[in-house]
Amino acid sequence: MGRRFTGSFTQQEPIPAVAIDAAVAVLQSGRLHRYNLAADEAGEVAQLEAEYRDWQGSRYCLAVTSGGQALQIALRACGLRPGDAVLTNGFTLAPVPGAISAVGGTAVLVEIDTDLRLDLQDLEAKIASSGARFVLLSHMRGHLCDMDALMRICDAANVTVIEDCAHTMGARWNGTRSGNFGKMACFSTQTYKHMNSGEGGFLTTDDADLAARATILSGSYMLYARHGAGPARAAFADARYEMPNCSARMDALRAAILRPQLAQLDANVTRWNDRYRAVEAGLSQHPRITTIALPANELHVGSSIQFRMPELSATQCRAVVDAALARGVELKWFGAGEPVGFTSAHPSWHYVAAQELPQTDRILATLFDMRLPLSFSQADCALIADLICDAANEVAP
Repeated sequence: MGRRFTGSFTQQEPIPAVAIDAAVAVLQSGRLHRYNLAADEAGEVAQLEAEYRDWQGSRYCLAVTSGGQALQIALRACGLRPGDAVLTNGFTLAPVPGAISAVGGTAVLVEIDTDLRLDLQDLEAKIASSGARFVLLSHMRGHLCDMDALMRICDAANVTVIEDCAHTMGARWNGTRSGNFGKMACFSTQTYKHMNSGEGGFLTTDDADLAARATILSGSYMLYARHGAGPARAAFADARYEMPNCSARMDALRAAILRPQLAQLDANVTRWNDRYRAVEAGLSQHPRITTIALPANELHVGSSIQFRMPELSATQCRAVVDAALARGVELKWFGAGEPVGFTSAHPSWHYVAAQELPQTDRILATLFDMRLPLSFSQADCALIADLICDAANEVAP
C-alpha cells in the first residue's frame, strides 16, 4: 500500500512540568477540595476562576466538574422549567441534547447549513413555531455562525442564548471571544478539548444574579465568598435559598493542572490553526473533497477538521473510513446508522423526540471528522491529508 501514518489520534501533549509540580504540591497538602483552605489562602480553584475570567473578558467565572455539568447548571440558572422548549443544533454531540433532557427541557433541533453552522432562517422559524425561550447554541467542531445576526434574532424574540463553547475556547467573531455573546457560556477541559484536566469545565457570564445562582447550583454551600471570580454577597440573597446543591465543584488538583495551561492557550490556538491549514491545503486539492468554509469574521481554533464528500453513497463513505484506517488515519463519519465512540447523530438520541431534519441529514450523510492533536507536527498533517486523498481515490477514483 505504500505510505502509512503511525501516530496516535488520541495522544495529547504531556501536561507541562510546572503543572505537574503544582499538582504534586496539592497532593502533598492532602487538601483537594476547593473549600479546604487556610483562612488566608485563595486556593487553586479560586485563582483559576479569576485568571480565566480575565482571559475570557467576562465579569464572572465558575469552575465546575465538566462541560456537561456547566450546560445543565446554565440552563437551570437561566430559569428553565420542566417541559420548556430549548432550541439547539441538529448537529452537535450527545452531551448537548443530554443536558437539555437531564434538566427536564424539551430539545427542539434546528437545521444546519453546508458549512456546519446553525441555519438562522430555520432558527427564526422554530422560535416562532415552538415558543422556545432558550437557545443552547453549540459551536460544534469550532464553527461559529454569524453571531451578530443570531443575537439580533434572539434579542428581538426575547430568547435567552447560552453558548456551548466546548470546541471554541479562544475563538472569536468580529474580534469578540466566543462565549461573550449570550447570557452564559459553557466551556470544557476534558482531555480532547483545548485545555486538559481529564474532565472539567467553566461557566462565564456578565450577569451577577445568574453567576450567583450557578455558584449555589455547583455546590458552594454557604462558602460562595471563597470564589475567585464571583459576584458580591448581595447577589446571593435569594439564590442561596432557592437553588439546589448539585455537587459539581472543580477540585484543587484539576485547577492546579489547568492554570499553567491557560498561560499557553493563545500560543496553542496558533499552533492548532497551523496544523488545520496544513490538512486543509492538502484536502482542498482533491476534486471530490469539500472542505468547510471559514468566514473572514471568524478566528477559528482548528483542533479538529471536517470535510464532506457529497457525491459518495453510504457504502462508499464507510469504505473511505476503512481505507483511511488502513493507512493509519482515524476518521469519524457522521452518516453511520449507529453511534460509534464519541460520534452520534440525532436519530440515535432516543431521549429526544424524533424530528425531521432533511437538510442536516443530507449534510451529515457525507460528513467526515478528524482530531488534530498538538502532538502532530505540520509535516504529519500534510502526510495525513495526502493519505486521506489516497483513500478517497481508492474508493472513488
